[in-house]
Amino acid sequence: MPLGLEAIRKVLPHRYPFLLVDRILEMGPMSVVGLKNVSGNELFFQGHFPDRPVMPGVLLVEALAQVGGVMMLSKIENKGKVAYLASIDKARFRKPVVPGDQVRLEVKVLKMKSAIGIIQGVATVDGQEVCEAEIMFALVD
Repeated sequence: MPLGLEAIRKVLPHRYPFLLVDRILEMGPMSVVGLKNVSGNELFFQGHFPDRPVMPGVLLVEALAQVGGVMMLSKIENKGKVAYLASIDKARFRKPVVPGDQVRLEVKVLKMKSAIGIIQGVATVDGQEVCEAEIMFALVD
């Protein structure tokens, strides 16, 4: 079930410059795959680092969380809720993400109990892992 930017904006509260998902390629009840096209015009490149631009690792984790948020907040029972970040565990950064990269963001649910969930995310560029993390979130009315 692919989703474009307008459909994503109907689900997530994030907006430019902090919306870090450009497209959802596939989505099921327990997994989702999204894309982030990294442009040289991203605001964060102005200071990270001007002569050698690298996407901050925390924003890769945020992109994974946003893709997971699209999946969770698209469910009927979660309509109108907001997903808040609760914790980040086992975050690993393997390779820099630079302007021109297309980041594939794969997320699956590890655990869901009531309004608290844990997702596992893996970000890749050209088939190579650049980031992974386990993210806990809380769904709030």
